[in-house]
Amino acid sequence: GTIQSHALHRRAFPLREYADFQISDTPAGNAQAEAEAIFVQPFAGVADLATVSDEDRDNIEAMRKLAEDAETERFNPAIEAAASEEEANALQRGKIKNKVLKLTGISQVRKIDLAKARAAGKDTSSIETKLADSLKKLSKNIATDKASAGLASKGVV
Repeated sequence: GTIQSHALHRRAFPLREYADFQISDTPAGNAQAEAEAIFVQPFAGVADLATVSDEDRDNIEAMRKLAEDAETERFNPAIEAAASEEEANALQRGKIKNKVLKLTGISQVRKIDLAKARAAGKDTSSIETKLADSLKKLSKNIATDKASAGLASKGVV
């Protein structure tokens, strides 16, 4: 018991403010790896995602929501208000990187939910459908980010 609980404690996923995990200020093209470093790599040593604590899962969900809020409340108005086409384009690339971040987060939440539902013997069809949808959107945004590789990207914090 003691060793296992210590290992789980060490893997805890702390809640962070958006400014502390956003990836939009680095050049376009590497959003997938940057987003996975935030939401996926911390769980690399976890053999079964069903064992992820509810608190860690909820922290990922809360951070994903912060990224989504940044998209609607910050990126969209900043793009509209941009002083130049160059600035608007950099913000648009930042928005795409932010979408990769958000969708990586929601995909990880859904993978955890799926593992927990399977472990509990529950019907998983709705979770599987939602996961497939988020992975499809993620793939599209990763491709968009890679198409702009090396170009300036601008965040909103």
